[in-house]
Amino acid sequence: MSDVNRQILLAELPQGHLSPDHFRLTEGARPTPGPGEALLRTRYISLDAANRAWMQGATYRSALKAGDVMAGGALAEVVEADGGGLEPGDLVSADTGWQDYAVLPTKRLAKLPKLEPMTHLLSVYGVAGLTAYFGLLECGKPKAGETVVVSAAAGSVGSIVGQIAKIQGCRVVGIAGGEAKGRWLIDELGFDAVADYKAGNLRAQLKEHAPGGIDVYFDNVGGDIFETCLFSMNNFGRIACCGALSSYDGAPPAHGPRGVPGLIVTRRLTLRGFVVMDFDDQREKALADLQRWVAEGKLKVQEDVIDGLENLPAALVGLLAGENRGKRMVKVR
Repeated sequence: MSDVNRQILLAELPQGHLSPDHFRLTEGARPTPGPGEALLRTRYISLDAANRAWMQGATYRSALKAGDVMAGGALAEVVEADGGGLEPGDLVSADTGWQDYAVLPTKRLAKLPKLEPMTHLLSVYGVAGLTAYFGLLECGKPKAGETVVVSAAAGSVGSIVGQIAKIQGCRVVGIAGGEAKGRWLIDELGFDAVADYKAGNLRAQLKEHAPGGIDVYFDNVGGDIFETCLFSMNNFGRIACCGALSSYDGAPPAHGPRGVPGLIVTRRLTLRGFVVMDFDDQREKALADLQRWVAEGKLKVQEDVIDGLENLPAALVGLLAGENRGKRMVKVR
């Protein structure tokens, strides 16, 4: 175990697109836990579009400031702990930030099961899988035979949403960028069709792939894609609002969706925003379902693992640009 703690700081808040130059790698002494605290060694750090949103202001967590250790969730190993029923070697999910070691109160940590590959604890059995599960089933409420459309369909959440919708007996249309991602979603994950937003005329593509309209839309991006799907919704359609990737990095949209109030009323639409913590009381059932679907081969897990803590900035920039398929994470050591 090293005595050095590498940390990646947010050197300055980006005014436009994020770049690796907005971060700085530093080294300091490994922290020491006090009473009621645990020393954690990060194993894998999660990368999510929300990392960028935290730089814009307070959300469901405090806003990041220049000079802060970059925030981020991780799969971490307990080195030592005072209380909490934790022992050295236990795995926990924790908000460690981008660093080798972190000290956190044991009351905020829960022991995770040991399974292989352990990366599944950060993807399908972590925030990505739970977000997809609750966002679709609790907010979207799909019924067999309905048409479900999901944006950012090749990402960590979207790729799982589409597969769960298929398990529920729905027709699934993904929205993703590029022919390669589209073929992967159809051939490997079982999507019925994919609309390529990079090819242009998304409305016409949706009309082709969802000629009967959209019953459930799982929105990860906001912006123009959200607007296009909104005007393709059927009466009594449901929209699960998970993220707004289009507005996280760079200039905000010039306008929001137009004509929305009247459309929502006339089509009797339901729009629901959520964060995964809203459903903590249902976590055990969700994990049981996800584990069963993976074991039965109904839910395939795609992970995009990059080596090296020093590569976190470039890996996040790449995620925002849509480089990844499935859940992107960085193996620290």
